[in-house]
Amino acid sequence: MISQRTKYAIKALIHLAKQEKGVLFTTSSISGNANIPKKFLEQILLDLKRASMVSSVQGAKGGYYLSKDPRKINLADIYRLFDGAVALLPCASEKFYEHCKDCPDEESCSLKWGLMKVREKTFNALKDISIYKLANHK
Repeated sequence: MISQRTKYAIKALIHLAKQEKGVLFTTSSISGNANIPKKFLEQILLDLKRASMVSSVQGAKGGYYLSKDPRKINLADIYRLFDGAVALLPCASEKFYEHCKDCPDEESCSLKWGLMKVREKTFNALKDISIYKLANHK
């Protein structure tokens, strides 16, 4: 399951992707339109900004906008940013690998092999769905 934080990040990015290029949106307008608590959204937008997915302009007429092509922002990137590993166990993770302390031989472990297959398929499915696809889904 994805976290509420990840879900809200996706909703905010979809909202920004549906707008005209160059239009700025305040946290209040994103919060209201995407039904996200404003305080929570502010933290999420800072994380998205650090990840170079959104940018902001300060001031009375400022706001947030996508700084990356929505075709190049996929669910795998967002999931990893907020929720970490896609794998169900650390030994099956590509980016967050950790050795299983209770496994004497990881190379022949059938559980690891099976969960690596699950991770691979899950990651590929998440990677295939971009914010652009979600914003333009009918």
